[in-house]
Amino acid sequence: MSNGPWTDEENDLIVADYFAMLADDVSGRPYKKAEHRRALLPLLNDRSEGSVEFKHQNISAVLKGLGEDWIPGYKPAFNFQMTLVDAVARWLALNPAWLGLRPGLQPAAGLRETAQIWVGPSPTLSNQPPPQELEQMLHIARKFDVAGRDERNRALGRAGEERVLAHERAALRTAGRDDLARKVRWVSDEDGDGAGYDIASFAPDGLPRLIEVKTTNGWERTPFHITRNELAVAEERRSEWRLFRLWNFSREPKAFELHPPLDAHVSLTATTFQASFH
Repeated sequence: MSNGPWTDEENDLIVADYFAMLADDVSGRPYKKAEHRRALLPLLNDRSEGSVEFKHQNISAVLKGLGEDWIPGYKPAFNFQMTLVDAVARWLALNPAWLGLRPGLQPAAGLRETAQIWVGPSPTLSNQPPPQELEQMLHIARKFDVAGRDERNRALGRAGEERVLAHERAALRTAGRDDLARKVRWVSDEDGDGAGYDIASFAPDGLPRLIEVKTTNGWERTPFHITRNELAVAEERRSEWRLFRLWNFSREPKAFELHPPLDAHVSLTATTFQASFH
């Protein structure tokens, strides 16, 4: 059995096979991993079944770093070569429709108003992955600008905002505040961007909640973009402004909230600069 590095051709073959299984998985169609593995083996350079299985787990880890879906049956395994990351990137470049066909982007109007999102604790240093694992994922996120991709995905952003709008109304109704639920506004949709938040909601006691929604299909530590205006509003209205981070959106939406000051929770890095003439 070969123990040498995987070639680009082998990586392309196994990545394509992985996405074929993933498409079935997210669509709820039955498939058998063993059948895929047996069909793939003759095309590879004398690889063992265990090697193929582990490479599938490596692909899950790459997709996690890219903020993408992965097959739950293949737990992410790290310490992979960057050539595998390049192979996944090649597949996505050749199949751009994949990102537009993701589940979970249906309008929230089709959801029951009572469906609330699971909101848990925010990621902290105390619950971060092992350093090497975290560094691999962050390196991938930086190299492929995962935060920028999510920011440019208008369908994803709009679907996330609509889902949080339904969540806020449902939470207020559950608290017996139908009067406040009727007043919750989707500001970015009704008034356009520029307010520094997307949704104007309320706490059950009537205090304002100004919610900026950031949505990703990735894991909870997927980086995100935030504008100078959003940061300014967060600073000016600290007691009211909240960042609602919606993650794992295409599978089973989960969330956490960040309260100002944001630099107490995340590292803020300038990614663009305005150039002015002297």
